[in-house]
Amino acid sequence: MAVSVSKKKSRLPRRSEPREVVFLHSILVKLLHRLPSLLLLLILLFLWSSSATIISSNIVHLCVSSRKVGNLYCLSAGTQPNLEIPIPPVKNTSADPQITSTARIKQVVEDPVLEQPVDHLVEKGVSKDTDEGGLADAVKIVEEQLKLHRSWASNSNQAPATTTCTGGRGIYVYELPPKFNKDLMSQCSDMIPWSDLCKFLSNQALGEPIPELGKGWYQTHQYSLEPIFHSRVLKHPCRVYNEDEAKLFYVPYYGGLDILRWHFKNVSDEVKDGLGLDLVKWLESQRPWTRNSGKDHVLVLGKISWDFRRVSASSWGSRLLELQQMQNPIKLLIERNPWHVNEIGIPHPTHFHPRSDADLLAWQLRVARSSRRSLVSFAGAARPGSPDSIRSVLINQCTDSEHCMFLNCSRGGCDQPGSVIELFMESEFCLQPPGDSPTRKSVFDSLVAGCIPVLFDPFTAYYQYAWHLPEDHGKYSVFVGQDEVKEMKVNVVDRLMKISALEREAMRRFIAYELLPGLVYGDSNSELENFQDAFSIAMNNLLERVSRL
Repeated sequence: MAVSVSKKKSRLPRRSEPREVVFLHSILVKLLHRLPSLLLLLILLFLWSSSATIISSNIVHLCVSSRKVGNLYCLSAGTQPNLEIPIPPVKNTSADPQITSTARIKQVVEDPVLEQPVDHLVEKGVSKDTDEGGLADAVKIVEEQLKLHRSWASNSNQAPATTTCTGGRGIYVYELPPKFNKDLMSQCSDMIPWSDLCKFLSNQALGEPIPELGKGWYQTHQYSLEPIFHSRVLKHPCRVYNEDEAKLFYVPYYGGLDILRWHFKNVSDEVKDGLGLDLVKWLESQRPWTRNSGKDHVLVLGKISWDFRRVSASSWGSRLLELQQMQNPIKLLIERNPWHVNEIGIPHPTHFHPRSDADLLAWQLRVARSSRRSLVSFAGAARPGSPDSIRSVLINQCTDSEHCMFLNCSRGGCDQPGSVIELFMESEFCLQPPGDSPTRKSVFDSLVAGCIPVLFDPFTAYYQYAWHLPEDHGKYSVFVGQDEVKEMKVNVVDRLMKISALEREAMRRFIAYELLPGLVYGDSNSELENFQDAFSIAMNNLLERVSRL
């Protein structure tokens, strides 16, 4: 029997309405009175940001992103009473867990579940007690690994970029099934709920050109390293098509894009790990892999190591780098795990991709001659949800000084690369505190612009990029300890004012003429003859390493 219910009749008489209903009705009337103002506020909020609601297991996250994948702010609530929400349950596309510097060492030496190298540290005499001695020993191991990485450096890095392919230096590029790379690129419009990444991955992953900055400048996404590197390897002069002629085997798996497509979707761990496990099975069926157990293989992963080391209590990332089969190959990442010798840090991709020596020379001259109107600048945003962050202190010190310029990225000020590069070009020093992980793409943006980076955590650069940054960090950067900043023992702007103009000029010239070429990735058709770019340095060193196996 059909039943009809009238909404009008279903309402209770006004006098019988509960007090709570009357109260809610009163609030609703007030809100309707203010509807025009609310609509205006919502429109402004929409223009400034975008949001997404994500359901992950028994947790609902309402997330807002202000300008890029790297800045995601979420409110989380359980779908069941008294549900304990893990912190942080949903984060941006950076490290999980959010740990830097000394805290990272403490977690490594305390937590055997999080980090496999703990037993290795104990074998080396590192105490699991988080005392000063144990931490010092852990850092010592990191420094020993960096020395080992530097010992693999090829002498050809010091000479003009003439690559010698004799003596069995062949590079074999696997023709992987498309699901491991090309198919991932085709999902660019669906990876992030609030952003279409296709425009950033166009033009062989360089993105759209930025003509106002000059030749070689593009809207390059921070996680586009995998396809950029792949396109360069395909045209490497040492590439061979017979696997028996190869010394080095390149595996073009876009693991970072694989992770990115599942970050904000309610899928199981099996789904997140599925493609990585398929890759391992595929590699194990290849004769070159079984011959040396993958020791002469290399993967380039365009995200940080922690994104490939999912811990049991988190839904973030995959467990690719925890697999036993992945321990022997070399992994090149934008942020390495400092306790894994087969992980090597290489520069984040910047927006500059020169094609010729002339492009590089023109930019070097522009950097060297740029008028530095400001002593200090900081392009970034506060981290109110992170009690260990020093960003708020630095912002206050910057805004209180007439010698410092602050570009607030939380208000969309960093949406356009041109505005950030222009700020760095006009600044002597650029403050580079850690973000969601120790490393920061902005460090390389500032170096490419000739702005001396001011670092607060040795893991931001010093313990990462042994092939691309010199051991003498004082040649290109200034270091200020985070604890000094947190405890208000130092005003960073005042300290930088004490560095003489002569010292600043020497550092900037070293950055422009010695470092800069090796920090950028030329485009896929680059014809550099007198310079080694970041790609060439990495490949020459990889070939040098496998030649010693």
